[in-house]
Amino acid sequence: MRDADKRPGALTLVGARRETPLDDRRAVPPFAALRAFEAVGRLRGIRGAAQALSIDHTVVSRHVRSLESWLGVPLLDRLRGGSQLTDDGRVYHARISRAINEIAESTAELIRRGNDNLLSISCVPGFASEWLAGRLITFQDQHPDIELELQPTDQQPNFTARGTDVDIRFVPDPAPAPDPFLKTFEIARPPVLALASPSLADTLESIAAPEDFLKAPLLHEESADQWIAWLGRQGVDVPSGLPGPRLWHAHIALEAARSGRGVVLANPFLLRDDLQAGRLVVVGPQSSRETILGAYVLTCRADRGNAPLVASFRRWLQCAIECHSQAQSPGVRAAS
Repeated sequence: MRDADKRPGALTLVGARRETPLDDRRAVPPFAALRAFEAVGRLRGIRGAAQALSIDHTVVSRHVRSLESWLGVPLLDRLRGGSQLTDDGRVYHARISRAINEIAESTAELIRRGNDNLLSISCVPGFASEWLAGRLITFQDQHPDIELELQPTDQQPNFTARGTDVDIRFVPDPAPAPDPFLKTFEIARPPVLALASPSLADTLESIAAPEDFLKAPLLHEESADQWIAWLGRQGVDVPSGLPGPRLWHAHIALEAARSGRGVVLANPFLLRDDLQAGRLVVVGPQSSRETILGAYVLTCRADRGNAPLVASFRRWLQCAIECHSQAQSPGVRAAS
């Protein structure tokens, strides 16, 4: 064992490395453990890997430890947070990542055999229901030979394991470090607006400055993070925790706002014709109406970024967003 592995608290694994003929299939560790370790290294953390694989983080930890035991080599440096790879871990991760990616590509090609015109789209639910679903008919009219599949989901798909072609979701600033196996396209950076029903807005005339929102009934999605970020961009010192119900999904929070239950944050892609029809109105000072918290991002596998199906959908989506930008008031700035 190397001296670097003899530090106090370092993981010690007893037993020599396995020396098994390469043609012996028993030399391959359990695939579930390999897949978990690949995700930990790719996403730089056990919790991120658990979310991507749709399993509990304790299961991911158990898989990685079982792989380390099988190999007789520590793969994670547990003295530095537990998610950083050791030197051996980095080398091993690079090689198994290429192998798993090759398995995924081969599997996707086999599944698509005879169904080359299927475009599978996963999308954050609010954007899918409030904006995308109603516009896909125009894409189908322009590309009648393409079969569409839309999957509203809160979780970004695991592109190495499932047949998803593209994923669309809102990514808060700052964007995470890029994944070398994925290609991302920023498609829009919309302003985030504070909105309420007209009846509730009439009672909120005292909101003349951003800090006045702290006295208003606020609606949240899965947490208060969006309100905290939005107010923070305007120089408001937000106390720890904000009151108000957690409704988890943007479209549910918007429906609560339409019924007068509180003030919601949303961008114009989620509003349908709420502003024009008068179901919702923008509240707060004019200075708050250009607050941008992130971007909608289209993600696909790096090797599929210029594939005909993906490229056609991406071009159509950008055109649709530009048309939406021109029609909205307050506007949406489409990414260049």
